[in-house]
Amino acid sequence: MLGYIQFADRLSGWFGKAFAWLILVMAIGVGYEVVARYGFNAPTSWAFDLSYITYGTLFMMGGAYTLSRGGHVRGDFLYRLWQPRTQAKVDLVLYILFFFPGVTALICAGWKYASRSWGYGEVSINSPAGIPIYQFKSVIVAAGILLFIQGIAQVFRCILAIRTNEWLAADEDVFETEDLLMREADKAERGNHP
Repeated sequence: MLGYIQFADRLSGWFGKAFAWLILVMAIGVGYEVVARYGFNAPTSWAFDLSYITYGTLFMMGGAYTLSRGGHVRGDFLYRLWQPRTQAKVDLVLYILFFFPGVTALICAGWKYASRSWGYGEVSINSPAGIPIYQFKSVIVAAGILLFIQGIAQVFRCILAIRTNEWLAADEDVFETEDLLMREADKAERGNHP
């Protein structure tokens, strides 16, 4: 189980970090559009397509990464008060009843949606540029598969938490600025007081 969890976390982490670069592509594209439109009165026909395609791809491909790091929003007002074993039991039931059927439906519907789009070479209807978008419809399937793989790892985490009453910590590769500042302050304080 631990080997699979590490594999899934690394896979989700790699895809999440790789697709995070789309933020830069989107920022440059939108920045160019703003300068062209308002600075030179020469709007582009592709900027809107670029922004929604890159944002949608980033959003979809970041789902498994966010799940692997425990970053999805949840209603913690009661959940956080429970023991890890109880949390894991509830999570396990919810993964089985809702997560896997939902992700399976995403993969199946996405496959149908993407294959139709590839079949007729779909292009964007939002601009006169006619940018091909069929390849981006495949992101739905890829994101669903990554979520499914990571979901299995989360189920294994639940099983381990039920056994040990302790959650297996997720990799932390992104930290809140406040947390970093608090850690630095704690280190400095410990350094001043032997």
